[in-house]
Amino acid sequence: MCGIVGLFDTRGSNEIDRQQLVAMNQTQVHRGPDEGEVYIEPGLGLGHRRLSIMDVASGQQPLFNEDGSVVVVFNGEIYNFRKLASQLTEAGHQFKTHCDTEVIVHAWEEWGEQCVNHFRGMFAFGLWDRNQETLFLARDRLGIKPLYYALLDNGQFVFSSELKALVAHPALSREMDPCAVEDYFAYGYIPEPKTIFKQARKLSPGFTLKVQRGQADLQPRQYWDVPFNRQDVIDESEAQEALIAKLRESVDIHLMTEVPLGAFLSGGVDSSAVVAMMSGIMNGPVNTCSISFGDPAFNESRYAQEVADRYHTRHHVKQVEHDDFDLIDKLALLYDEPYADSSALPTYRVCELARERVTVVLSGDGGDENFAGYRRYRWHMIEERMRNRLPLAIRKPLFGLLGHIYPKADWAPRMFRAKATFEALARDAVEGYFHSVSIMSDAMRRRLFAPAFRSDLQAYQAADVLRSYADQCPTDDALSRVQYLDMKTYLVGDILTKVDRASMAHALEVRVPLLDHELVEWVSTLPASIKLKDGEGKYIFKKSLEPYLSGNILYRNKMGFSVPLADWFRGPLRQRVRDAVLGPVLAETGIFNRAYLEELVDHHQSGRRDYSASLWTLLMFESFVRNIVKGEGKFVYERKQTAA
Repeated sequence: MCGIVGLFDTRGSNEIDRQQLVAMNQTQVHRGPDEGEVYIEPGLGLGHRRLSIMDVASGQQPLFNEDGSVVVVFNGEIYNFRKLASQLTEAGHQFKTHCDTEVIVHAWEEWGEQCVNHFRGMFAFGLWDRNQETLFLARDRLGIKPLYYALLDNGQFVFSSELKALVAHPALSREMDPCAVEDYFAYGYIPEPKTIFKQARKLSPGFTLKVQRGQADLQPRQYWDVPFNRQDVIDESEAQEALIAKLRESVDIHLMTEVPLGAFLSGGVDSSAVVAMMSGIMNGPVNTCSISFGDPAFNESRYAQEVADRYHTRHHVKQVEHDDFDLIDKLALLYDEPYADSSALPTYRVCELARERVTVVLSGDGGDENFAGYRRYRWHMIEERMRNRLPLAIRKPLFGLLGHIYPKADWAPRMFRAKATFEALARDAVEGYFHSVSIMSDAMRRRLFAPAFRSDLQAYQAADVLRSYADQCPTDDALSRVQYLDMKTYLVGDILTKVDRASMAHALEVRVPLLDHELVEWVSTLPASIKLKDGEGKYIFKKSLEPYLSGNILYRNKMGFSVPLADWFRGPLRQRVRDAVLGPVLAETGIFNRAYLEELVDHHQSGRRDYSASLWTLLMFESFVRNIVKGEGKFVYERKQTAA
């Protein structure tokens, strides 16, 4: 696992500032503390920070082909590289190393832009072909590895693994994108391909980007999408058998490493399934890590211990105290742009724990999106059945009125929060789903923003993100459509971003076998009726795992990896929240309506309403503005940074 960076002069072959390239590369030293190299030729500079995983002795980057005309910097793992290397060797290519990186340069020579279709793994890379004067960028199919880029006003094209490396370039504008701000306060993250800055972009999952000299118009090209092509009717027992075989095969290929390896084990279905498969494949016991909480309402550690005992793992647990909020400002520096998933706090701690013992871990991320595990899917399907009984022309005024007059009951279980249900039923399917996943509703965001900022949005709405993906969704099945929306937004923008930054802060590589693209493709073709059945999410996944995990693990209520924000903001963080939300940093942005900010703080701290999610979103935005937008672009990590 690594960090990559590049500078390319799109207007000519002007000299690349070596000092600038080294400085950008050094902002990502946490991603690769083992080695750091840069390569420069006229009009091009590439940098790489290495975390040694495969071919530790000879896998240094930037890495070249036989004659030095093709060079690559790469972050990730190509799990089928040995098979590809054999195939390419038979085609006449000569290999100098035994690492997966070298496969990329030879695959480019053999297949050109289609090389990405041959790779099985997680990857983000930048490749330069001197003969074609072409810079080629690619990102893996599900977005496990990040890739940022920008075309600067001076004609330089820059790319990197993290946004902080682009921010370190003095020519990058820090002007915020109003639409990205709107997205952030709806979703709690900024969906691809936007970033918080107008000038910078993310390369979307499953996309490539070719940049050539003289080219000013950047057009990413999609090379993969989740198919959701329905299989012929499949017997459930046959599906269970095939699922376990495919899961075991995916876990097996993800065990490829030359360094110590382990797994996250939360006690939930997904991580427990991965550990069960690992235990059946590995010769020795699996190293497992989990976080416990002093508050029993948030503590799943006993379930993790049950799985650890069953499979005789070397299990390590670290307790996170309820007041572990010292990381708030550090998170702003880790994530580079506003990011409001509070589970980033315990995720940071479990990565910290894991890195004490291993360099690579497997996680269970992706199971909910793959197998329809989120509770919101069940509610969406209930609402969809009701929507199908009445046309929108009737539902919108009827349920819109009921939603307006019905009291809000944040404290109640979902089934008793009729206001939210009425509001969802007054919308079409996409808008209804957006309403269920948004942190702050349309009405709240209208009150949150100052009139001048609302004008800057020019009628843009965060729901447009989901609408755009819904328009390209390859299936009409209601459940599959919301799974698809989550794979394009929440999975990559929230879940995978959270894990990548938290793990890389500790130079820890996290692999996600449930997001192996071949497994995802196959699962997407299974009937929705065996993913969510009789109100049970992940039905077919859980049935398949019954020989491996107890009902106590498979069928208990999902807890999630959450922290007690509501109590924090009324207790130990009471004054900090008030100072941040109502202080000068947010006021000076000109974005917010102060009267509504005061209402959010007062109503939450008085106990009248639970606005903890909204306040956390504001708290993280304030930290971002204070540390990055108004800062000097200097990012400090606990690990000592050395010169390249």
